[in-house]
Amino acid sequence: MKPVILDCDGAELAPDERRFFADHDPWGFILFERNCVDRAQVRGLCDALRDAVGRPDAPILIDEEGGRVTRLRPPVWAKRPPMAEFGALYKSDPEAAREALRLNSRLQADDLFEIGINVNCAPVLDVPQPGAHDVIGDRAFAADVETIAALGSAVMDGFRAGGVAPVIKHIPGHGRAMSDSHKELPVVAASADALRALDFEPFRLLKDAPMAMTGHVVFSAFDPDAPATTSSIVMETVIRGEIGYDGLVMTDALTMEALEGDLPERARRSLAAGCDVVLHCDGWGLMPFDKKAAVLDAVPDLSGDALRRAEAALAWVTPPEAFDRAEGEARLANLFPSALA
Repeated sequence: MKPVILDCDGAELAPDERRFFADHDPWGFILFERNCVDRAQVRGLCDALRDAVGRPDAPILIDEEGGRVTRLRPPVWAKRPPMAEFGALYKSDPEAAREALRLNSRLQADDLFEIGINVNCAPVLDVPQPGAHDVIGDRAFAADVETIAALGSAVMDGFRAGGVAPVIKHIPGHGRAMSDSHKELPVVAASADALRALDFEPFRLLKDAPMAMTGHVVFSAFDPDAPATTSSIVMETVIRGEIGYDGLVMTDALTMEALEGDLPERARRSLAAGCDVVLHCDGWGLMPFDKKAAVLDAVPDLSGDALRRAEAALAWVTPPEAFDRAEGEARLANLFPSALA
């Protein structure tokens, strides 16, 4: 089993894809909008992916934050609000915001579990700062640690109750980035003390999350030469050390322009730095098998602490708790009407 998460081309698993996945045995998969047509189709695709690698619990991920980061589109699935709207409610009524977001996340988990998805790449724990690039923007709950930690915890509770594992992101923080790491490498020049007091703190408070996704961001105070994803200094000193995170760490997408080198080199550097698995996907286009194979061939099998963390991450979630969906939707509509628009 390779420490790699891969995407697939379309709504159905083609025979050549099935053979490729069976031969290379990636740890998991990630779905994009192109893979999600309706409930029965997604369920069939997830079943086919797991069958290809022979693991019924193989992780299948999706980015379903709400707002502008969503793969499950209306009218098949409900449109969910961006997390900043729950942060705004928290200012006036913290209890209502926490309960509304827990219900929102429980309903999301219900949607995901029904179609075979067991990992959601949320919540965003980044602390946005004035003047930073809006790639995070309203994906963040707020600009203060208390709100982020409280609402991030509510998201995790809702997911867990519904049988879905969360991925906190983008560890150790993307909120100060002045550029979009999809397109270029952001460099954050804030002091170590400033980063500890603000950016790192939500991740430290929610360090029991089963999985975390890195940010492709340079933190000059710790390592001026490499982004967090490929920096053993940031991984060991900050993520595993100061934050105290011992869950599974996955990279953000290797295809993002913030990283240097070809894709196999990016994968090797990420794993050498201390990431447990790499995310090798392209949400904007289809990737030839040879580019996927090059990364899979460049990395060792999943083993040691990385394997331990991978197994613990999948064991984190128990089967869904009993849930009356209609009652949950009614309660959410009463607390936060726009959540079900």
